[in-house]
This record gives sequence, structure tokens and C-alpha cells, in this order.
Amino acid sequence: QVQLVESGGGLVQAGGSLRLSCAASGRIFRINTMGWYRQAPGKRRELVATITSGGSANYADSVKGRFTISRDNAKNTVYLQMNSLKPEDTAVYYCNADLTYYSGSLYASDYWGQGTQVTVSS
Repeated sequence: QVQLVESGGGLVQAGGSLRLSCAASGRIFRINTMGWYRQAPGKRRELVATITSGGSANYADSVKGRFTISRDNAKNTVYLQMNSLKPEDTAVYYCNADLTYYSGSLYASDYWGQGTQVTVSS
């Protein structure tokens, strides 16, 4: 009933920038918190940043001052602007949404995107 589709990943040199986007579609009633997580090879998935429907943002210490999360509630889309990228930012980045959707009735659930690869070369 709901899909999250990410875009914007790629290969960039250290110090460069990338902007990730994640659009949610389907029979969505309301989206609460949206966020970005990442998983590097051999490591656990970790939080990068989250943003509430009211715009309150939370960041991992490792990305504070370099990454900015934002969202467009009218488009059900969340963005992650990544500046001053470092090789240690290399990972698959996943979008997450805590939302309520229609399926005969209203249901609350947590959805994940398929992931987008970000590679930062030194």
C-alpha cells in the first residue's frame, strides 16, 4: 500500500556534496517522523537524522554541522543534504517513515526504502 523511493546517491570525492531524496507514495493518511539511516559493510544500521512532521530535526553526532535533513509535507518527501563528505560516510542510505495508511481502515506502520549507495572516495 505504501512505497518509499530514494534517489540521489552516487560516487563523490571527499569534501563534496550529495543530496538524497525519498518520496513516499500510496494510500497515506499521515506521516509522522521521517528519517535517514545508513549501513556500512560489516556494520550495523545506524541513525543519521530524523525530522518530525513539525520540522524538528535530530542528528547523529558524526554528521552534525555537515548534513541537513528537511521535508516537504505536501509532497510526502524527505531530503538529506550532505556536505563536506568523508570516506567514512560511505554506506547504503535508507529512508524511513513512521506513518498511518488506509487499507479498509487506518493502520500505523514503519516503512523503509530500498536504499541508495553513497560512496565517498579519498
